[in-house]
Amino acid sequence: MQSWLRPQLSYGSVSSYDSTASYTDSYSSDEDEGSPRDRQQKNSKGGSDFCVKSIKLADFGRREIEIAEQEMPGLMLLRKRNCTDKPLEGAKIVACTHVTAQAAVLIETLAALGAQIRWSACNIYSTQNEVAAAMAEAGFPIFAWKGESEEDFWWCIEKCITAPGYQPNMVLDDGGDATHLMYKKFNGTFNTLKGIVEESVTGVHRLYQLSKQSKLTVPAMNVNDSVTKTKFDNLYCCRESILDSLKRTTDVMFGGKQVLVCGYGEVGKGCCFALKGLGAIVYVTEIDPICALQACMDGFRVVKIEEVVKHIDILITATGNKHVVTREHLDRLKNGCIVCNMGHSNTEIDVASIRTSDLTWEKVRTQVDHIIWPDGKRIVLLAEGRLVNLSCSSVPSFVVSITATTQAIALIELYKAPPGRYKHDVYLLPKKMDEYVAMLHLPTFDAHLTEPSDDQAKYLGVNKTGPFKPNYYRY
Repeated sequence: MQSWLRPQLSYGSVSSYDSTASYTDSYSSDEDEGSPRDRQQKNSKGGSDFCVKSIKLADFGRREIEIAEQEMPGLMLLRKRNCTDKPLEGAKIVACTHVTAQAAVLIETLAALGAQIRWSACNIYSTQNEVAAAMAEAGFPIFAWKGESEEDFWWCIEKCITAPGYQPNMVLDDGGDATHLMYKKFNGTFNTLKGIVEESVTGVHRLYQLSKQSKLTVPAMNVNDSVTKTKFDNLYCCRESILDSLKRTTDVMFGGKQVLVCGYGEVGKGCCFALKGLGAIVYVTEIDPICALQACMDGFRVVKIEEVVKHIDILITATGNKHVVTREHLDRLKNGCIVCNMGHSNTEIDVASIRTSDLTWEKVRTQVDHIIWPDGKRIVLLAEGRLVNLSCSSVPSFVVSITATTQAIALIELYKAPPGRYKHDVYLLPKKMDEYVAMLHLPTFDAHLTEPSDDQAKYLGVNKTGPFKPNYYRY
């Protein structure tokens, strides 16, 4: 086993973390109005290779990062074990993920493992400005602020790719945008990469398309479908953050409300379990008969959207598909219905179809809009159809620790792999590494694994130290 994978259990106590709203939401200053691109900022050491809302927020961001570190034990343990060996020495990473306190812990972990990093945001609304400032103050080239325009978004990614004297050799992506831009506009750089790590449904789909067309010229790791991502981030994170998002934005009471959740994958399951637990009446739409059968066995009624659209109080998309909710559906919603997306990007709800002259948009609060029809009917749209939990609340740091540790290990695996181990294709994280990520987080719960005897291991046909399940096992 490689040195950075050796189990060296060193358990420390971890205090709990109660998520709070980003300081970004309450901060304002006249001198910081306008685009950050129009201002020259420097950190305390005179560095200016960054673009954030305001470097003055750095102290607040550092405190948020310190809170997140307490709830990210696996990532901190990975950092502690490997900071001497520096398995990412020489890695030059271009990253495009959510810029939050949890991402900052990952950034500093990758740096401690030897990597150089340039970072941008994969979502124009999810950046915590104070965290971006703290990263800039610490000397990291970070280009992100909350409320970027579409042009700003692509400018920030390009600034990470094209820095003078910086030749990227790894990409860490969430949504595939950095990969897409590099492939389309900087193909020479793309072709020299050692690897790509992608953690979203959409980004992985793009990679498989490139591979199918024989256009993928570098190995890529599909982190999204690793067990430690799908079964934890998608399920447990969404189970908690959907309630947080809806409460913060609308103050809604869930008991007795009729809710439609589109999609019963891991994200949909998490949403349904949480809402049902607070007394909501939950319906599910599905295209997959297996997921539909699971929903039925879990006690949810599987319907077509047209059957319930007139009666529901809350509509949540969680499919990873496009235009699941169309203008026709939105026209039929009842007055006051709350509409939001827990899937990916802003494709699930056809928001463009309601940006028309016959409808009025009325801002209620941050990330909350009333869409008003000519007859006076209004619906409540959250985050303009983008990911509501990452735009309107925070996500549990502990779950992000699992995902971030998976990302870090995938980067190390691709970067350290000998020539020929990974070809120009898309790979799942090896099962042994999935188990290692889980093991790093067990000490938090004072959990003690049972070791099989030699005879038991032989009977099962497994190694005593794992992996313990075949690749086709679904958990």
